[in-house]
Amino acid sequence: QVQLVESGGGLVQAGGSLRLSCAASGGTLSSYYMGWFRQAPGKERNFVAGISWSGGSTYSTDSVKGRFTISRDNAKNTVYLQMNSLKPEDTAVYYCARRARAYSSRDPSDFGSWGQGTQVTVAS
Repeated sequence: QVQLVESGGGLVQAGGSLRLSCAASGGTLSSYYMGWFRQAPGKERNFVAGISWSGGSTYSTDSVKGRFTISRDNAKNTVYLQMNSLKPEDTAVYYCARRARAYSSRDPSDFGSWGQGTQVTVAS
């Protein structure tokens, strides 16, 4: 059973940057579509960005386009989320997830493996 561990969260001022990492153990990420999701208090978990198994295709929600970049290093079994120009509304717990298939999706129910999450707090 693959285990996903996120890191890189923290407290940052508005306009700042963070880089989240998602490292896998006990399994590979290289054949799978990967996604980043976020969940603010009292709200549902929402899609942020996704990346194909090769890294050749990426997807992101409109609110982060031009600010967040998803990438992956299959040799390191790691997926990243570079977050720039952060805003207070980006505050949430961020989760990475592995889909059981190679095809893209934005639906959390299509992802079978999840990390424990990392808190991102953006102060105004």
